[in-house]
Amino acid sequence: MNIESRKNLRQSESKSILDEIRDYLEKNVNSILPTSAIGKAFAYTLKRWDKLTKYVELGQVEIDNNLVENVIRPIALGRKNYLFAGSHESAQRAAMIYSLLGTCKINNINPMEWLLDIFLRINDHPINQIDDLLPHNWIKAIS
Repeated sequence: MNIESRKNLRQSESKSILDEIRDYLEKNVNSILPTSAIGKAFAYTLKRWDKLTKYVELGQVEIDNNLVENVIRPIALGRKNYLFAGSHESAQRAAMIYSLLGTCKINNINPMEWLLDIFLRINDHPINQIDDLLPHNWIKAIS
């Protein structure tokens, strides 16, 4: 679906529902204790309403941030584990491995294929050309 079609669909399907929600919030915000959890939620939502509804005006904007959340989830889950890496040096090594595997993912490289090839070649590889073994350079070399 192109951007304009997506925008038009959102305008026709979502806008009226969002208008109803905003009307409800505005009509009821003063009848709720502002310091209560629901009062804070109403105030928070109304204060950020323009940002919340921006996706209706812009077809290129995603309706949620699930794609980003899914990408950063492994980092967030691992964060507590890094506290127990054993030492600062071990945590740095783990971060390097994550970076290398992330580079594989960005470059559409099968990490297992890359690791197997690198492990077989690294002993005989000149140290001054070690950059050739990094995923983004490796894929160019084997292509």
